[in-house]
Formats: sequence, C-alpha cells, structure tokens
Amino acid sequence: MKIYQTNEIKNIALIGASGSGKTTLAECMLFEAGIIKRRGSVEAKNTVCDYFPVELEYGYSVFPTVFHVEWNNKKLNIIDCPGSDDFVGGAITSLNVTDEALILINGQYGPEVGTQNNFRYAEKLKKPVIFLVNQLDSEKCDFDAIVSSMKEIYGDKCVLVQYPVSTGSDFNSLIDVLLMKKYSWKPEGGAPIIEDIPAEELDKARELHKILVEAAAENDEALMDKYFESDSLTEDEMREGIRKGLVQRSIFPVFCVCAGKDMGVRRLMEFLGNVVPFVSEMPKIHNTRGEEVDPVSDGPESLYFFKTGMEPHIGEVSYFKVMSGTAHPGDDLINADRGSKERLGQIFVSAGANRTPVDALCAGDIGCTVKLKDVKTGNTLDGKDCEWRFDFIKYPRPKYSRAISPVNPQDMEKMMAAILKNRQEDPTWVCDNSKELRQTIIHGQGAFHLRTLKWRLENNEKVQVQYSDPRIPYRETITKKAKAEYRHKKQSGGAGQFGEVHLIVEPYAEGMPDPVSYNFGGQEFKVTQKGKEERELPWGGKLVFINSVVGGAIDQRFMPAILQGVMDCMERGPLTGSYARDVRVVVYDGKMHPVDSNELSFKLAARHAFSEAFRNAGPKILEPIYDLEVYTPDDLVGDIMSDLQGRRALITGMDSEAGYQKLQAKIPLKELSSYSTTLSSLSGGRASFNAKFASYELVPNDIQTKLIAEHAAEETSDE
Repeated sequence: MKIYQTNEIKNIALIGASGSGKTTLAECMLFEAGIIKRRGSVEAKNTVCDYFPVELEYGYSVFPTVFHVEWNNKKLNIIDCPGSDDFVGGAITSLNVTDEALILINGQYGPEVGTQNNFRYAEKLKKPVIFLVNQLDSEKCDFDAIVSSMKEIYGDKCVLVQYPVSTGSDFNSLIDVLLMKKYSWKPEGGAPIIEDIPAEELDKARELHKILVEAAAENDEALMDKYFESDSLTEDEMREGIRKGLVQRSIFPVFCVCAGKDMGVRRLMEFLGNVVPFVSEMPKIHNTRGEEVDPVSDGPESLYFFKTGMEPHIGEVSYFKVMSGTAHPGDDLINADRGSKERLGQIFVSAGANRTPVDALCAGDIGCTVKLKDVKTGNTLDGKDCEWRFDFIKYPRPKYSRAISPVNPQDMEKMMAAILKNRQEDPTWVCDNSKELRQTIIHGQGAFHLRTLKWRLENNEKVQVQYSDPRIPYRETITKKAKAEYRHKKQSGGAGQFGEVHLIVEPYAEGMPDPVSYNFGGQEFKVTQKGKEERELPWGGKLVFINSVVGGAIDQRFMPAILQGVMDCMERGPLTGSYARDVRVVVYDGKMHPVDSNELSFKLAARHAFSEAFRNAGPKILEPIYDLEVYTPDDLVGDIMSDLQGRRALITGMDSEAGYQKLQAKIPLKELSSYSTTLSSLSGGRASFNAKFASYELVPNDIQTKLIAEHAAEETSDE
C-alpha cells in the first residue's frame, strides 16, 4: 500500500442518530473503493463495521469502527460511530481524532434529537460538518420538509449540493447543483448515469446553484471579487470556496444518498476526496503543555492511542493517530504517561476486523498495532527528543448507574479485572467501590449501555454478574439543638474501661458565631472554648468540634478519641446509616477514672452520646437533587412532563431550541435511577437527557419515616 503524506490524508467521523444508516453507508463506501467485493448488511450480520459478537447479537453498533478507503490517490480514514446516545463515547472519541463530521439524517424522520446531539458535539469541537440525507427511498421521506427543518435548526449555513428528483420507492435520481448534472441509477445502484439536467428541473437547479456559488464565494475575498465581476465561479473555484467554508464552519453542504441501494455514494466519495480539507489544512492540536503540534512527517515522532479493541485470538488491538513524525515497524518509543519503553511491532491500516500491514504511517494518519506491553487508551508514545502528551478527549458524565456484583462472590476480583479490561474499549463505562453505599457501582450512559457490558462480561469473560438498584447517598442532619450524656463502664477483671462524655449538638451554618451559652430546661450551660476544630467533610458539609471542658473533668489527651467517636457517627448516621453533615458539637463535661479510662472508653462514650443527642435534635434526611434537561420532539412533551411530575420532579422551565423542546426540572436522584429506560420507552429512543448534581434537600416526612423503618429492618436482619 502507498505511504500517504499528510497533505494526502483526510480523517472523517461518520455520525448520526440510531437507525440513520451509517453502517450500511460504510459498506457502500468500502465496496465502491474496492476494499470489499460484496456489500454486507446489518440484517445478515456480515458487515465490516459491526463485527464484535455483542454487535451481532443485538444488531446495533457498540464501538466506533475504523476503516480506510483510497480514492483518487488520496486516503480517507473514516470512523463509523454508534448511533445510540448510550454509546456516545465512541462518537466523541472519533470526533476528537478526525477533522470532519459526516452527519447522516434519516430520510424518514429528518433531524432527530440524536442528530442534534451529534451536531452539538461537532460544534463544541469546531469540526466541519457535511450533512447527508439518507433513505430517500422511504415512503415517509419528505425532502422539502427535511430541508426546511434543517434550515430552521442550523440556519442558512445548510446549503444544498444535491436534491432528489422524487422520493419514495421509485427514487433513482438526483440533481447535483455543484456539477449541474442529473445523476440516475439502475435498480442495482453503483455507477451512475450522468446526464444534462432536464428542462423541468433547470430553473430550480439554477437557483440552487446560485445559492451554492454565493456560499462558496463568501469564504474568500478573491473569489468574492471574481463572483461580483462575472456572476459565476468555475467548478474548481467553487470547490476551493467550499473547502475554505468547511474549515471556517461557515457552510454545511447537504448531500443525498440511498445507501441501501448504493445510490449517490460514489458521488459523495468524489466530493470527500476532492473538496474536504486535508489534515494539513486543519487547525493544529495542542499538547498538554498548551504547545501547538504541527502534523509534519519529518517532525518528532508522537503517537496518540485513542481506542483499544479486545479481539479473540489476538488480544488488545491498539488504535493510534500519528500526531507528528512518521511511524515505522520496529520503532523504539517511550510511553509519556507511564514511563515505560515500547517497541512497535507491525503497524496496520484497518477495515473493521481486517488489517493490512504497512511500512510507515505519516503525521495525521490513523493506524493500529497489536501486542504492546503497557499502552492503555489515552496514552502517548514518543520518540527520542520528544516529551509530548495529549489529553484532549473529554467524555460526558454518566447518566445511568447500577450496583453490580458477581453471582458467585468468589468472582469479585475476576469481575473487577474484566470491567477494567472492557473500560479500555469504552471509557464511558465507569466503576467505583463506594464506601458510603457499601456497593460496587457501575456507571454508564443508559440501560442499553450497561446491558451491553453485562453481555460482554458473561459471554466474553465468563463472569456471571447481576445488577441491582444502587443505594441512594442520603445525608443526615439536625434542625435544632439537643444535649446528651453517656457513661461507658466495663469491668472484666484487672483494668476496666471507663469514660463519660457530656455534649451538645446543634445545626451548623457557614459563618455562625461561636457559641457562648446554651439553655436547656431553664438550666444554662456556659461555653468556655478550650479548643476548636473545623472539618470539611469529604461528602460535603462541615463538622465543627468545640472542647469546652473545664476543671480537668476530661484530660486533653482523650479529646482526639472523643472527636473520632463523633466522626464514626458522622460517617454512619443514626437514622439510616448515611453520612451526616453540618453539625456543631460542644463537649462541655464528663468524667474519667485514673486507672480505667482510656481512648477506647471515651471513643465509645462519645459515639453513644452523639447518637442520642442527634436523635433528639430534630433529625432530618436530605436527598440528592439533580438538575435535569430533557431534549424531546414537540409531540412528546405532554407525556414526558406527566411522567416527570409522577417522579416528584419540579419543572423549572421549557425552551424551544433548534427544532425540539428542552424541558428543565429538578428531580430527586431516587426518581432518576430508572429514568433512562423510561424515557427511551416513552419516546421510542427519540428523546435524550442530561443530569448533574444540584444540591441536597429535605425529603418529605412520609419518605423519611419509610427510610428509617427500612434501615431499622436491615439492621435487625444483619444481627
């Protein structure tokens, strides 16, 4: 295979909503380029891009798949991304290592919420966008309505390059207003019949051609002057203007295809090869030190590893982008993240599971290798005299969480190792052992996302696992002041145990003045502050501990033990065993024994005294509240609002945004735990949501009573 230079390479992310036809389009592109001899189909489970067992099992893409085509002496690296929002990590990874986004639109539905999500990711990363309307042979396809919707959402930057003569089952031709030709196909698709535009379409084509010429001219002063002089541009000048417009994101060309019949794909690839910017024409990427890295073949060698695939009989397949220099088999490199030495074995270009060895890959190119010793997703390998690292991929927060455990408790270590291994393939699977919840929690982007992980653990790693609802990280606090005292006394022959602690608790708020005195039942308790410690609690809030013991009733050396006893109760609150927060504790008296008192005695006495005082201080349970944003088509707003209100959500706003509705609400985490599944069911996968932690708020009294009873029952059953 030819070694392509940086100015001959183009990197493209193929993205779109679920069901828009990305994998089918990828098959056509590979077929047209001669990489494969026969097109596969998703239904037949024989496509190049869906080759992992879980993808064949479920019939949808799970991981981004890298493939390449050679077209007109140029190399197009294309990454076919999963469409489901549950697997958004693949789209985000791909957009970060490519230079353009090819966004497919389902001709049956037009721009969907998933389309807009993908566009938002491309926009955030400042990637050029080309829209592609697919499935023009669907009876539901209304091309004019789709274009109208696109212009409403994305503005006048959407400029038609093509439009279909008709849509539906008899679709077989389109008008190309860049070339001003009619393209039509026989039923088998493939090579088009190219003709002059028929008279009945000429006026419309000329009008759209003029709009396209103006859009191309606007991106270059010289082209604009030329356009004003002659009222037209040559084909090459239009291509140049569109290329500059793509780089500046001032134009979003709109193409048409019917990937299922291989109609329009060859013309699309001509445009990608002739017009889309090369790697060398795109803005430079910065390393972690903020230095601009120029993708030049004779620069320092630096490879960024953006994806890991786990394949049977091979193991780890590591995919990389050459950020600078030229990679060769046998190169000795340093892992900038881990400090270890690595030697590249063979390097390949890939088309799904098919890999072709190559002699070199230049800056900007994408390839893969196998059997590296110590390279993980996100690592950088550098040659000598180079110390670059890259960390530009930022993944979204998880939306869906479940407690995970092995069916056989003895498999816990095996399960954790398997999860870590799978996370190399998809970093949006996040796992943590929660000390607070006393559970292992697996986080992901949705129910499908975690269902896929479970399938892989059980079928690939042979570890049977089970999901359950994660416990909610409630917080406990108090609403009034209370006092308590407790004497711990134990005699068991020889030295005994003795410690007595008298303390007061009250709610704490930032900025409160130090206490001077308290009054309980007409009795005054003065505070003589001997010491004060403020602890910022890792789980939020604060504990303020004041030593007000006078007259040597408790020796100073026992104060740390008393504080530790209080902290033990803060870590496992008296009501539900949840963390407590925002409490001030004043130890004002106590007793000790010259022989039997020790740290353990005072620690235990402090625990009991604090627990009793806490229960008498108007204790309340706080629950985590999240800010929720739901993106939904107009026709689903009523159903989604009704469901939210049934989940104790407070609707705080509703905006119309780019062709869909955005609902804003505050919702308890308890009610959010299964929301991903419900929303998908309500909307048929057409709606999506984001959620982030907002605050802790008091739970309603009836729920508090229920939570306390449930905790008491748990404690009893554990005894």
